[in-house]
Amino acid sequence: MKKSRYTEEQIIGVLREQEAGATTADVCRRHGISEQTFYRWKSRYGGMGPSDAQRLRSLEDESRRACCAA
Repeated sequence: MKKSRYTEEQIIGVLREQEAGATTADVCRRHGISEQTFYRWKSRYGGMGPSDAQRLRSLEDESRRACCAA
């Protein structure tokens, strides 16, 4: 799987920009992403805070290690 150019914390920051009142098109243009990517991020990370993203990353890593070790 290709590594993302953005960390979870950066993604949440982009989503917060749009929630603060900026239009989706402006936010996407400013960060160089497509609207499809924005809405995919919103469905996955919407409502999360930075600490939630760190917890999600640690759980995914733990799951990956458990899966590959078996």
